[in-house]
Order: sequence, then structure tokens, then C-alpha cells
Amino acid sequence: MAGPKQARAGRAPGKAGGAAPQRNRQGGSNRQGGQGAGSRPAAGNAARGGKAGQRPGRGGPAQSAAGAPAAEGAKAARPAGPASTGVPRWLPLTTFILSLAGVGLSVYLTYTHYTDTALAGCPVNATVNCTKVTTSPESIIFGVFPVAVLGLAFYVFMAAINYPWAWRADLALIRWARLAGVLTGIVFVLYLVYVELFEVDAICEYCTGVHIVTFLLFGLIMYSVAARPGPAGKLAAR
Repeated sequence: MAGPKQARAGRAPGKAGGAAPQRNRQGGSNRQGGQGAGSRPAAGNAARGGKAGQRPGRGGPAQSAAGAPAAEGAKAARPAGPASTGVPRWLPLTTFILSLAGVGLSVYLTYTHYTDTALAGCPVNATVNCTKVTTSPESIIFGVFPVAVLGLAFYVFMAAINYPWAWRADLALIRWARLAGVLTGIVFVLYLVYVELFEVDAICEYCTGVHIVTFLLFGLIMYSVAARPGPAGKLAAR
């Protein structure tokens, strides 16, 4: 009976001895776990360090490079003004003032046409005779449209498209309307000058004032067309 007891007793140390390696293995795993746990703060510190290193760089080249397209987009969103299209700053206001002068002269000529009032300050001689010009058959186009009324409509239109806001808008439709209007006006003025010199054989001072204003507008608007930069500046290209 002692033999089995000794065998059992011998087994117990074996079990204890067998448990020791397992504990050592667990201890080894704990050591590895300890190293893993220790490596986590290191990685966390490295991550924090990377973030901390990135903070000062927010105002650096990366942000400026990202902000550059936004700044360019803001510039592109701004309306192109007269100066950015090659048109001098004084030209829009000058054309608007000339258009208003044409409106004033046309209003007075229209008033005298319908009231049969003599034009003030206009002498009556062989060369200058306002009454002869404004009452001639040629003063009514096709026997229906008085020249004074057509001139008034023309200058009201020119005053609208030569307003400084219309120049700042820089729309293709307005540019086309401005060019077409002044070309129509200059052709009509050349016809009226021919009528005065060769058919009526007299000159009207107020009519000559309207003609001069139209010639000035024609020159300034054609200059604005030529001043647009590059091939893209041509009106036909837009």
C-alpha cells in the first residue's frame, strides 16, 4: 500500500513541476504583454508628437497652397471692371456725360418741333438757319418719324448702356448693344450732314451739336473696343 501512496506522492511533485513551466510561460506572456503595453504609450506619444508637430505647420506652405485657389476663386468671382478690361477709368463717365448732353439737345429739338418755337440763339442767314433745317421735309423720316424724336430715343438708349454700372458689368450683350447703337447713330448722322449741306443748304447749330456728340461717342466706344486686351478682347470672341 505504501507503493501506490509513494507513486501518488511522486505524481504531485510532477504536477507541481509541470505547472512551473506553464507559469513560466504565462510569465513570459505577461512579459510580452508588458512590453506590448509599454509600446502603446510610446506609439501614443509618437502620435501625439506627430500631431503636435503638425500644429505649428497650419499656417505654413500647406495652408497657403490650399488658400491660394480660394483667393483666385474670390478674384474670379469679382465683376470685371473697366480697368481690368483695358478701358480707362475716365471713359465710362465721359461717355455717360456725352449721352446726357445728347439727351438734353434732343429734348429741346423735340420741344421746338412740336411747338413751332424758334430755336434760341440761332441766327438766320444763308449758311446758318435752324428754322429752315427743322421745318424742312427732310426733318421727318418717311414722313412719319421726326428726326428730333429719333435722336431723343437714340440718346436715351445710349445713356442707359453708357451708365457706369453698365460698363462695370462688362456683359457681352451690353457691349454688342453699345457698339451697334453707336454705329447706327454715326451712319444716321452722316446722312443728316449730307442732307443739310446738299439738300436743305443750311446748317442748324443745335443739330451740329448733336452730330459732334455722336462723333465723340463713336470715337470713344471704338477706342474701348480696340483697348480690350488680346484676341479674347474682341467682341466677336465673346
